[in-house]
Amino acid sequence: MELERTLSIIKPNAVKENHIGEIITLFEQNDLKVKQLRMIKLDKHIATQFYNEHIGKGFFQELLDFMLSGEVVVLMLEGEGAIARYRTLMGATNPNNADEGTLRALFGSKSDLTQNAVHGSDCVASAKRELGLFF
Repeated sequence: MELERTLSIIKPNAVKENHIGEIITLFEQNDLKVKQLRMIKLDKHIATQFYNEHIGKGFFQELLDFMLSGEVVVLMLEGEGAIARYRTLMGATNPNNADEGTLRALFGSKSDLTQNAVHGSDCVASAKRELGLFF
């Protein structure tokens, strides 16, 4: 496998519920090294750039409002096959469908799909674009 870098965002609900340390521990236990980390409050401009592929979709405003509702932690993760490894660790987008032990099953809201605890880049091109917004 190739050494890769990917973006992780620990979303406002997981930050507010004090799950940052638990999530980082799971990264490390899954051979994902934290190369950079920042806690920030997203502004509307960056959040809109980040989610630009969702503009015009029915859930866009709700997602934007949620991501602007509190602090987030953005991380650069590195490891062999980091993108696929992290996507497996995240679990299904809907926490109700996520496998036991995945981040979204452990820390995502079962009643609000938007509050699924974490984001991760879906491919090399997305990782490069997303990492460039924050690091």
